[in-house]
Amino acid sequence: MQVKINQSRLELVEGDITQQDTEAIVNAANPSLLGGGGVDGAIHRAAGPQLLEECRKLGGCPTGEARITNGYRLKAKYVIHTVGPVYYLEGNRAPRLLASAYRSSLALASQRSIKSVAFPSISTGAYGYPLEEAAPIALRTVIDYLQAHTDIELVRFVLFGRHAYRVYEEALSALIVI
Repeated sequence: MQVKINQSRLELVEGDITQQDTEAIVNAANPSLLGGGGVDGAIHRAAGPQLLEECRKLGGCPTGEARITNGYRLKAKYVIHTVGPVYYLEGNRAPRLLASAYRSSLALASQRSIKSVAFPSISTGAYGYPLEEAAPIALRTVIDYLQAHTDIELVRFVLFGRHAYRVYEEALSALIVI
């Protein structure tokens, strides 16, 4: 599924974030930035040991913020690492922190003149954020950003599995008249 927001494209695809050919991919990282499970572990494995070496120098990342590294063995030139909220720990702050993770990642891409970015569904794996709640927040945040900033040409959500894709597709359809 694809929609146009100003001069930018917003895409939904089912697939593997480590295989994306966008200029940057976003890593749903933990605060240490030193790798882990899920998307984080897959990106670290695909990028190679140099990614861990560079991440060690960053000193971590607070929830809702983002940091950038090289992509090393990935097709993407850069990895933007962002830390989403742990759903059951953050309570009422979770939606604000989740939106901030997406917004911070896009702002970092804009600062670096990155034209294409691929996102996973942040916080919906091990961090327990329900897909049905996370998808509208993620999409609304990206749409709002693209409406205010025309420098990023493509934002792609790379969703793992048919169920995640359908949830995002429904959420996007509810937000935009296609």
